[in-house]
Amino acid sequence: MKKVNLKINGKSVSVDQGTTILEAARKVSVNIPTLCYHRDLEAWAACGICIVKAKNSPKMLRACATAVAEGMDIVTHDSEIVEVRRSVIELILSTHPNECLTCLRNQNCELQRLAAEFGIREMTFPQRLRDLQEDSSTSSLVLNPEKCILCGRCAKVCQNSQDVWALEFLGRGENTRIAPAADVNLNDSPCIKCGQCSAHCPVGAIYEKSEENVVWNALHKEDVYPIVQIAPAVRVAIGEAFGWPSGTVQTGKLYAALRQLGFKAVFDTNFAADLTIMEEGSEFVERFTKKTAPIPMITTCCPAWVDYLEKYYPEMIPHFSTAKSPQSMLGSLSKTYYAEKIGVDPSKIFMVSIMPCTAKKFEILRSKEMFSSGQKDIDVSLTTRELSRMIKTSGIDFNNLSDEGVDTILGEYAGAGTIFGATGGVMEAALRTVYHLITKNELKDVNFSEARGLDGVKEAKVDVDGTEVRIAVAHGMANIASVLDKIKAAEKNGEEPPYHFVEVMACRGGCVGGGGQPYGADDEKRNNRAAGLYQDDVKSNVRCSHQNPQIQKVYAEYLGSPLSEKSHQLLHTSYTPRPEYRW
Repeated sequence: MKKVNLKINGKSVSVDQGTTILEAARKVSVNIPTLCYHRDLEAWAACGICIVKAKNSPKMLRACATAVAEGMDIVTHDSEIVEVRRSVIELILSTHPNECLTCLRNQNCELQRLAAEFGIREMTFPQRLRDLQEDSSTSSLVLNPEKCILCGRCAKVCQNSQDVWALEFLGRGENTRIAPAADVNLNDSPCIKCGQCSAHCPVGAIYEKSEENVVWNALHKEDVYPIVQIAPAVRVAIGEAFGWPSGTVQTGKLYAALRQLGFKAVFDTNFAADLTIMEEGSEFVERFTKKTAPIPMITTCCPAWVDYLEKYYPEMIPHFSTAKSPQSMLGSLSKTYYAEKIGVDPSKIFMVSIMPCTAKKFEILRSKEMFSSGQKDIDVSLTTRELSRMIKTSGIDFNNLSDEGVDTILGEYAGAGTIFGATGGVMEAALRTVYHLITKNELKDVNFSEARGLDGVKEAKVDVDGTEVRIAVAHGMANIASVLDKIKAAEKNGEEPPYHFVEVMACRGGCVGGGGQPYGADDEKRNNRAAGLYQDDVKSNVRCSHQNPQIQKVYAEYLGSPLSEKSHQLLHTSYTPRPEYRW
């Protein structure tokens, strides 16, 4: 790669050709303020806060979208630049409600931080609010256009990263706003509730529908038996809310904090991930060896992906695994198997799931199978962000908590269960058990590195005792079309399928980059979070789902065997074509 030499505030720096001024400045420890810019997205210079000067040029350049050139001499901060930036921030504030104290993003808002950094203490321009109506039509997300600053990050991630196109710019000039396509309610749009819009919004214009108060009320009721489960990816991200580096495994502290909040039983979704592998792996073996259903089989742990498929690729439903997600499986067992074990009326149990995902709020209401226990299997699904706020509200000193263990009945997990939180983790966990189910032997090396990493689509051929299994792993919804198109083309031409087994996660990086995780995720944090999960896997005494003694016990005592009649009743689901959304 050709190098470009330039100066930034008098400091010489050499960077690769194509590097932006913003990126080059960071290499010499100069921070240029930004608002519309996000590392995940192509820069488009909407806000103008990142302006800089190039000596011998009359123009101010936007650092986020301007590539460096040989011999450039850049000034990033002087009195004029700072004043222009301050004026831009003041103009944005003039159309933004003064509701910081009651805003969900208070003290975690990029606009608020910039206003503080620039010492803005009074409103220079008259306030001009537009009285736009809040949209709370979905069970997962709330859109508050009054707080929107038109940075465009939500629309860009929805359109370019997710290929969903639920959000776009409507109107012109001062009437421009972000809204669902065709100006319908968000729930009537193509939205798949993945929450990437909320994860990328710099302010409080779109956020998860908070149900913290519902959980607080349940915790304080004497006639309620509150229980909780935590997803794999939560344990490597929640520490960020308390100052820990991304990827720090905080499982023991989470268990302790949840008990202090008042939950009477603390379970782990990793256990149900092992259960999912038993059902999904057995289903794959049936399809692969006995041709009982179409190949490839596609995983269904991600509710945003399920929503997308039902809307845009309903013809692919026969390829979908019927296994529920781990969240749903554990919810079902908590109000059947667990209730029987401890002698508690299932109607008294209040199950809360802590998820890295906003779409999980949608999943718990998605179909009749989510009521397989005879009632709502999961009462409330909270995001990682919501739980961190609850811990802070309760006064729990999270950083100084002593590690505690999980409840054993629905809590103990294999290493395979924990890697579910990273893209490729479901595939890798499944292959560990599929190998055993087909060969009756155990793998000497349980690691499948082909499934790991942040490449949008990963393809591999896996040798299962002399039998070739072709796999594909896709994450970020914009990447899945190429995989599905290959499958459909082979079917149309009567050819051998390109894959036997496919994993899809809607969010980049998988659940570690979920829409309900702590703000500020980028590929560095996604990689760190995934590394934490793989570390948890390596440290596990048992690394394959079928070897988990508690999984063996629940089958022996209650379910019988994978794919049994009882398993199908409690642990499997169905799908509904919704082609009205298809373009």
